[in-house]
Amino acid sequence: MFCPYCRHDSSRVVDSRTLEDGSGIRRRRQCPQCSKRFTTVETTSLSVIKRSGAAEPFDRSKVINGVRKACQGRPVTADDLAMLAQEVEEAVRASGNAEVDANDVGLAILGPLRRLDVVAYLRFASVYRGFENLDDFESAVQELRREELEPGGDSAKVVQPRFGFR
Repeated sequence: MFCPYCRHDSSRVVDSRTLEDGSGIRRRRQCPQCSKRFTTVETTSLSVIKRSGAAEPFDRSKVINGVRKACQGRPVTADDLAMLAQEVEEAVRASGNAEVDANDVGLAILGPLRRLDVVAYLRFASVYRGFENLDDFESAVQELRREELEPGGDSAKVVQPRFGFR
């Protein structure tokens, strides 16, 4: 690690802390030659392999932008989307691979999006899975209904309609 002030080729670590989201380490360093301090941030690199074979760094904003259109008109906030993107990144990083297929990123989006908003999930899944007709939508809706009624499942609640009066 070169000192950014005097270009000396070594430094001493004074303090290390994990970043708030756990995605890296912040290190406070001091140069033994000029005694100035500077900060470095260490993160692991994660590359997404696109269908074309090109690799690009994982970018949470691309996850958010990909899901934003599916959430249009739905009660989903920007904070919800940021949390979803963080959850997706954590899931992808948990695979332990430095390179992940773009298809795997899409699969990692489906679960958190389903928990966030089922309508947005259906919209995203219709494009991602390439729904071609109404039967594809019907089978996806039936799958959601089955999971909703399963006892002990993530969404083991039956939503009752509200009419505004009792």
